[in-house]
Amino acid sequence: WVDSSAAAAFLVEEGDRVLGETFLLAEVSPPQGRDASGEYHYMERARQAAESLGIEHRVLDLREDFLSAVVMPFTAEYLRGRTPNPCVECNHRVKFPALMRAAADAGADYLATGHYARVEKGNDGTCSLLRGRDAGKDQSYVLYRLGQEVLGRCLFPNGERTKEEVVAAARERGLPVDSMRESQDICFLAGTDYRDFLLSRCPQCRAPGPLLDTEGRVLGQHEGMAFYTVGQRRGLGLSFPHPMYVVRLDPECNAVVLGGKEEVPGTWLRAEDASWIRGEPPAASFRAEAVARYNAVAVPCRVEVEEGGFTLSFDSPVWALTPGQHAVIYQGEEVLGGGIIASVR
Repeated sequence: WVDSSAAAAFLVEEGDRVLGETFLLAEVSPPQGRDASGEYHYMERARQAAESLGIEHRVLDLREDFLSAVVMPFTAEYLRGRTPNPCVECNHRVKFPALMRAAADAGADYLATGHYARVEKGNDGTCSLLRGRDAGKDQSYVLYRLGQEVLGRCLFPNGERTKEEVVAAARERGLPVDSMRESQDICFLAGTDYRDFLLSRCPQCRAPGPLLDTEGRVLGQHEGMAFYTVGQRRGLGLSFPHPMYVVRLDPECNAVVLGGKEEVPGTWLRAEDASWIRGEPPAASFRAEAVARYNAVAVPCRVEVEEGGFTLSFDSPVWALTPGQHAVIYQGEEVLGGGIIASVR
């Protein structure tokens, strides 16, 4: 919450009239959840920040939207043998639509968040989504599905700053940053192992099937395909004379395929449900760089656009290309678009 609080502070100091919105997305458990009075910790911190800045603060209950648009698809994707990224879908389907509605209701000209990304508007009014200046905190990947209407209303005050600068600015302004621990966990898991979460929501996830090697030989039995992901090494339930990894999942056979480390990287993927920042791709075939999972390194590739999707042929092997993850295409600092990985090799 330091990022959002600092972003609000920067806007207040620029003379903007700012309204703070906090989203209630999911029930979470202590210690990240509620205090003894039943208050959500993050809401109290947001309220404190708003009071310190002298701005109005509201809470929006989005739990129903979040459940239907994020949590239920999250479970369904694992049942399909895919590994989803719920943060991308949350931004696209829940958070930014809610912010657009809130801005309209309040008569606000813009909506702002604490994301580390940048938006530039061209002379023709078209918006470009760019990486944040802090390469280590860049969040443009999880924003690639935002369209022109949303980007045209977005302000990302932290996009030109480093994380260290943002935290220092928050401290200087007396905003609540102490005791704040940055987390990369999926928010609605609240520290719970995703396997336990899946079982609580979907007991049929526990569906035993064969563990195979890449030649089709049976090595053992898995507890449920949903509990594995490409590139996984730990928790395979078997001992081998050399390290073994999950190479792929086969939903048709309910099989988990294992292989050596050299068999995990891939050089090609097909993505579906493509979304392009400018509404359409720059060409039917072009060179770019692509990121195949959050915080991964961008790898040069050839993009071939197809109806509703695209294929990527990478110049060098990419570790653990995983169906269900998002492949995001860049040219330098600019996000061109992306899609959901459907198949790999």
